[in-house]
Amino acid sequence: MTRRAVYARAAARARGSHGSRPDRVQPVEVDRSNPLEQDLLAVARAAAHAAGDELLARFRHEPVGLRSKSSPTDPVSAADLAAEEAIRAVLGRERPADAILGEEGGASKGDGVDGTGSGLRWIVDPLDGTVNYLYGIPQFAVSIACEDEAGPLAGLVLDPVSGETFAATRSGTPTLGHEPIAGSECDDLSRALVGTGFGYEAAVRARQAEVLAGVLPRVRDVRRAGAAARVLCACACGRLDAFYERGLKAWDWAAGGLVCARAGLAVRQLEERDGLPAGLLVAPPALVDELFDLVGG
Repeated sequence: MTRRAVYARAAARARGSHGSRPDRVQPVEVDRSNPLEQDLLAVARAAAHAAGDELLARFRHEPVGLRSKSSPTDPVSAADLAAEEAIRAVLGRERPADAILGEEGGASKGDGVDGTGSGLRWIVDPLDGTVNYLYGIPQFAVSIACEDEAGPLAGLVLDPVSGETFAATRSGTPTLGHEPIAGSECDDLSRALVGTGFGYEAAVRARQAEVLAGVLPRVRDVRRAGAAARVLCACACGRLDAFYERGLKAWDWAAGGLVCARAGLAVRQLEERDGLPAGLLVAPPALVDELFDLVGG
């Protein structure tokens, strides 16, 4: 089964199991139906809080403009590195046979005793929203997911400032804290509040601006928060109706995409085209085709 199919199936299960509006769901007990998924989620939670502690200790003390990655406007800070190190320490202790793909540290293989590892891989963004973080804007997150060959098994996004924690497993109910969540049921694009984001390269931003100019007249309004994982979770709990962004990497959306799918939203890949990199779109099922066409899916 492809990852796209996993997301689609997760969304269908979510709609069937608890509806698709936040005000129609009821508090649920922790789902213990799949012990592996729950174990992975517990590890993700511990790792995210370890990273969050590192980020909060440095927040508003980290100088702006340390070294850059893909472009001069794409910074990486000591906080990014310390947070990922904290995550890797937890994963190395609790899940030594699993592989890891981290935004800052790259890929590493698990050390399974048979030399093959576990078949699981963690996808880690230790600081989603680095620019916000460096400018003292309290909109950033830690994003951690674990996947097998079929796609995501568990995912968690932590906002260290507010303490909000969004979590989901492949077979369980998505939650904010201990409460179940569901995405928007908006069925009219003109009333949709849509989140988006922009790349770091000037040529890509110019093309994204052209797309945005076509989107703005067709929707209620657009929001740009600068932290994709956090915005995906805003969609999953109905604070935004939809989201699209190009130039995202796996660590930007692995956890948030699963939370959205489990919350009943459609999650689609945006293919690379016309000077625009690949990306992701999330929307209520009633809007996804129209928005997908509008942003050049």
